[in-house]
Amino acid sequence: MCDAYLAATVRGHDDVSNTLDDHETFHSKIHTYLHEHVQHPIMPIAIPKTPKNGITKFTNCRLVKGDALVSEDIWVSSVTGKIIHSQAAFFDDLCLPDETINLGGRIVSAGMIDCQLNGAFGFNFSTLLEDMTQYGKKVRELNRKLVSTGVTSYVPTLTSQKPELYQGALPYLGASGGLQAAHDGAESLGAHVEGPFLNPTKNGIHNVDVLQQAETFDDLVRCYGADNIEPSAANGGVIPIKMITAAPERGNMTKIIPELRERGIIYSIGHSEATYEDASAAVAAGATMITHLFNAMRPLHHRNPGVFGVLGLAESLARPYFGIISDGIHLHPTTIKIAFNAHPDGFILVTDAMHMMGLADGSYQWVNGQDVNNIIKVGSTLLLEGTDTIAGSAVTLMECVNNFLRWSGTGIPKALKAVTATPAAMLGLQGVKGSLEDGADADLVIFSEETREGATQLVVDEVWKSGALVSSRKDDQSPITP
Repeated sequence: MCDAYLAATVRGHDDVSNTLDDHETFHSKIHTYLHEHVQHPIMPIAIPKTPKNGITKFTNCRLVKGDALVSEDIWVSSVTGKIIHSQAAFFDDLCLPDETINLGGRIVSAGMIDCQLNGAFGFNFSTLLEDMTQYGKKVRELNRKLVSTGVTSYVPTLTSQKPELYQGALPYLGASGGLQAAHDGAESLGAHVEGPFLNPTKNGIHNVDVLQQAETFDDLVRCYGADNIEPSAANGGVIPIKMITAAPERGNMTKIIPELRERGIIYSIGHSEATYEDASAAVAAGATMITHLFNAMRPLHHRNPGVFGVLGLAESLARPYFGIISDGIHLHPTTIKIAFNAHPDGFILVTDAMHMMGLADGSYQWVNGQDVNNIIKVGSTLLLEGTDTIAGSAVTLMECVNNFLRWSGTGIPKALKAVTATPAAMLGLQGVKGSLEDGADADLVIFSEETREGATQLVVDEVWKSGALVSSRKDDQSPITP
């Protein structure tokens, strides 16, 4: 008689997740059953009395899966950093959870992913420090604070700069991967270089003096540095750049897109005067993303829909993903609903947050490469001092989700999909990030719900990274505090 069969017999065929709350009771039942019903010697049961497997079981919770909230338990391992199959862990590996946490009906989502973060909590990624050895320390400090907002992974973004900044900063911004421990906080999924190959008429706050036009792939190599964009034996085939935003109508950029794809780099259309024809050609060449749709691009026109028009492409040409800043400043709520309804499966919420995110209102110096300006922060609004030019945002990704929930009337699963499964798919990380399926990274956010102004809003209660608790709203001594 196998151990799995014994376990099933003792528990009377109840669901395994409802049987393992009390290790001592379960262990006792197994041996009582053996003593009373087994008449011949057998090997001792192979379930430890006090298991230490690094496994946590969450029960009485609602999981975000697809477009639904599913009432079921979830097991995570802090040893493997993965979500594990509870039945396989128990019956095949004879493992019990070290801890069972009753969530009281709260919502569990995969950790949120921000695909456009320029900085936060006082640190701007596009900064050349006098001592660049301190750059990595600044990034780590940001990671530990960022995770408390529910963001467990992100794409650090560099704006248009001179080559020396890219080549100095990019080595610190590559994908963290297995090099990072859970309590290091949020992890980088690779760098996003937003520029300098942009259209100067759609520069936003990017310095037009550093903008370039690419004729060949070598122009990108000279700008970003070979080790940052060209996989080789020297860098182990791993490069820090994950995504490039560029205007497809400038130079020969559209012809360069396939070369980026060959190197595993995502091409995103942005800061562009592209017509519908220009944008369609870029998508046909391999563009799979649009940077902050509607902002810093040719507006929608009934005779030429511009970049927005590619969301209505025929089935023969895959429609791209697109970023939306739902801070209430960059876009009107109705514009956001139009974009969502045009292509729900491509809809990604991003913050485009600057280093003022997490700071009090006031005037802040903005050191952008070697240029120094001031940005005025009032609430979530950031303006370049002395102008009405929007200078990024100061919202958290959680605020973006709650704004979208309030404005769109969509359900919680679809809103959270825009910061989990959809960005993961855009980055080629489906099944690894942004998912609660078995085998995915055990990055979780536990939400409670509140009603504000007649609308449901989500509140981040706990954040788990790689199967370990890293932030708790109830814990004043949160492990993410630097």
